[in-house]
Amino acid sequence: MNTPAHLLIGAAVFGRGQGRRVMAAALLGALAPDASLYVMALWALHVQGIPPQVVFDELYFSPAWQSVFAVDNSFVLWGLLMTVALIRRSPVLIAFAGAALLHLATDFVLHAGDGRPQFWPLTNWVFDSPVSYWDSTHHALWVAPVVAIACCLAFWSLWRSGLGPVGVVAFGLMLAAELWTARQWILFF
Repeated sequence: MNTPAHLLIGAAVFGRGQGRRVMAAALLGALAPDASLYVMALWALHVQGIPPQVVFDELYFSPAWQSVFAVDNSFVLWGLLMTVALIRRSPVLIAFAGAALLHLATDFVLHAGDGRPQFWPLTNWVFDSPVSYWDSTHHALWVAPVVAIACCLAFWSLWRSGLGPVGVVAFGLMLAAELWTARQWILFF
C-alpha cells in the first residue's frame, strides 16, 4: 500500500482514542517500514542526481538496498519489539510496533515482484505475492478500490473518535493523498 494508507489505517487501528502520545507512536510505527526507502530514494534522486528509473528499477532491487529494507521490514524484529511492548504493557510501544506489524502484513500480501525480505535475520527470502496494490497486471484494479474504502473507513473512524480540527485536516490530507496516488497508479500502471 501507499504510505498514506498505512498511516491512516495504522492510526485508526492503534491510535484512535488513545491520546496524542499513542497516536504519534501509531503514526511513526506505520511510517517506520518505509522510512529507509524515503531516505535512500530522496538522497539518490536529489543529492546524487540519479534518474528515477535507475533508483526504482535498479537500486531498489540491489543487494545493498534490500539489506537495509530487510531490517526495517522484519517481522522478526518488529515481533520482538511487540513482545517487549506487551510484557511492559506500554500503550505507546504497542501502538508503535502494532502499526509497523500491520504495515508489514499488508505489504506482504500486496507486493507482487517488489516485496522485501520480511523474515530477516532468519532468511532473506522474499514472498512474491500474486496481488499488487499498484500493478494492474496483478489485480490492482480490484485492490485499489478496496484499499480506498479501507482508508475512507479509517478516516471516518478517526473523525468519529473526536479529532480536533488539526487532526481532521491532517488525516483528510492523508486520505486525499492516498486517493490521488491510487488514481495515478491505476492510470499509469
